[in-house]
Amino acid sequence: MTKKKFGAAFCAAAVLSVALAFTSCGRDTGVTVIRVADIWSSSHPMARGVSEIFAPMIEAQTDGAIRVEVFHYGQLGNEQSLWDSVRSGAIDAVVVGTVMNSEYTPMLIADWPFLYRDLYHAKNVWTGSFAEQFKGDFNAFFPEVVMLSVGPNSARTFTSNLPLTSFADFQGQRIRMPANPIHTGIATDLGASAQIIPLSELFTALQTGVVDGQDNGMVTVLSERFNEVQAYLFETNHIVATMHIIMNSGALSRLNPEYQEIIRNAANAAAAFAWDEYILSGDINRQTLRDAGVIVTVPTPEDQQLLVNAVQPTIERLYAENAWARELTERVRNVQ
Repeated sequence: MTKKKFGAAFCAAAVLSVALAFTSCGRDTGVTVIRVADIWSSSHPMARGVSEIFAPMIEAQTDGAIRVEVFHYGQLGNEQSLWDSVRSGAIDAVVVGTVMNSEYTPMLIADWPFLYRDLYHAKNVWTGSFAEQFKGDFNAFFPEVVMLSVGPNSARTFTSNLPLTSFADFQGQRIRMPANPIHTGIATDLGASAQIIPLSELFTALQTGVVDGQDNGMVTVLSERFNEVQAYLFETNHIVATMHIIMNSGALSRLNPEYQEIIRNAANAAAAFAWDEYILSGDINRQTLRDAGVIVTVPTPEDQQLLVNAVQPTIERLYAENAWARELTERVRNVQ
């Protein structure tokens, strides 16, 4: 984001802050109010982590001196506006994905194809020492905010109305992908035609046959009811996307050191809870989709290797464009 654009965003966020008529100083004398916002449904594991772990843990451990108000479903804006607002201080804390990756390219690691051995490996990466160093580097680049913790967004799968049970089935299919060169590159590498359609229009596009399929986590397939207009799901888990609890630096630094530590610990606990819940949800979501009539296929080891081999052009392009990439991805793969 340019300084000019950020300045405009700052002003817009300031107006939002005034309109909402309260800030992190709180409305009640002696009580600090921290507002946390995301765009997710309250049932998403990361949203649950904020509501069920982060907020109550802070309120309990500060004996009510801090009250946490949580806003799900995009009540305070879309992902880009939430990122702009936490940077300006109009919102105290947010849960966002990688909306900032054009400014800070190491965030592309969160969309890296086939980076993890499995979901347990992903959890260990983002709740251990690697995450601590990654957060430190992020915070140095964006001193106006603090990345507190990293939790799961979803492990992305492919669905289609055409048979999709093996690597060979991708050939010629029209697959909706996010407007992100990593995602579109994956679809092209697999032999499909990548189509860019907003998520808000995707259900209708699938229903009317504008596209054959799409990629999203099973949790999104269910929440967006794609299972009603898709017959097949191929559980590739080609990208394990992450979400991040990010707090405004000023809002955090105004608190005493004890409260700051409570907030950091609560964010880490919320992320760990979300990882565990997300991993557990896989079996439940898979069975729910099968019960709804979707043919769910887990790739064989042979097909999985074909998938990994096929997307190497996109991975090599990422390596060529980002000097940090080989070292950082190698560190991720070495996490036990």
